Amino acid sequence: MAENNFDVQDYLNIGVENILKDALKATLKNPKESLYLLKFSKHAKKATKIREKYHENGKDIPVFLIASITSRCNLHCTGCYSRANDACNDSQPLNQLTAEQWNEIFNQARDVGISFIVLAGGEPLLRQDIITKASEYPEILFPIFTNGTLLDKNYLKLFDKNRNLVPVLSIEGDEKITDSRRGDGVYKQLVDSMESMRKNNIIFGASLTFTKGNIPNLLSNDFIEKLHNFGCKVVFFIEYVPVNNQTVNLAPSDDERELLLSELARLRSQYSDMLFLSFPGDEKESGGCLAAGRGFFHINSHGGAEPCPASPYSDINVCDTSLLEALDSKLFKSLRDGGILMDDHEGGCVLFEHKDDVERILEEVK
Repeated sequence: MAENNFDVQDYLNIGVENILKDALKATLKNPKESLYLLKFSKHAKKATKIREKYHENGKDIPVFLIASITSRCNLHCTGCYSRANDACNDSQPLNQLTAEQWNEIFNQARDVGISFIVLAGGEPLLRQDIITKASEYPEILFPIFTNGTLLDKNYLKLFDKNRNLVPVLSIEGDEKITDSRRGDGVYKQLVDSMESMRKNNIIFGASLTFTKGNIPNLLSNDFIEKLHNFGCKVVFFIEYVPVNNQTVNLAPSDDERELLLSELARLRSQYSDMLFLSFPGDEKESGGCLAAGRGFFHINSHGGAEPCPASPYSDINVCDTSLLEALDSKLFKSLRDGGILMDDHEGGCVLFEHKDDVERILEEVK
């Protein structure tokens, strides 16, 4: 259980400063990117002051927002939480937020001091109209988590012109492992996309989902060196979250988390021109889970404000209210104040382990 005197805002503000310092170091040989990051650092400092002002008035604003901008996807990846939660399917999307509605969300996010908005899906590159809107907000950095199969010349031009858009390609390891989860030929498409971005001097990242069994492979010198040679500048290690009781055994344990944390220190020392991040990171250091607005929250493709993408529960829609009001939804407040987010858990996701409790709270607050 986290200590009561833990200040999550200080923790997040320091984290943002460290991320930007490391990002600048990783992009020294890329003038366009370094120039953007220097400008963004000024925006980030302004955003920190905005959040601190809200904090003084008793309201905490998260640094991060995760936005699932579509429920459509062109792949059927094994173990996908979006498909397991029916947040992503093959039917014609209904009631999806328009580009103008997302534009209003981005506008509000900037005004309350949110510095990072992760664009996810489904497959976010299916919504170029929304990504184009995002490009108009240089004050916000938008990592775009994509399967990498839809990257074309139009996107290359968009990413080159607007450095606040950072494509992050999902890859599972080598060709055999990646294709076994994502489909035949996907690895080759990823390699082609990376090569295109390298040739065009576009900064991009890789998203690596780590499980109980694959973390040694993802941390291997051969694999990281291959990403480095492709031109990858930021690597996200994403902790696998179970989609049902049959996949609980894939969730990393404390041993895997400790291995990752120790190896991240080595990788950061070995590759000064790359940035290594983990999500959700060490919850012991962050005073518990950062979902439900403690450090981030999720907006689904219909506008529902949810604790996180892996906990698809909502009692409020941003189409009917403001971001500020959504952050104070009864569900979010109950999760933050009730101690669930700070509870000890076996691995994977505390909200998954307390799924019954979250569903009970949702019924109570409706």
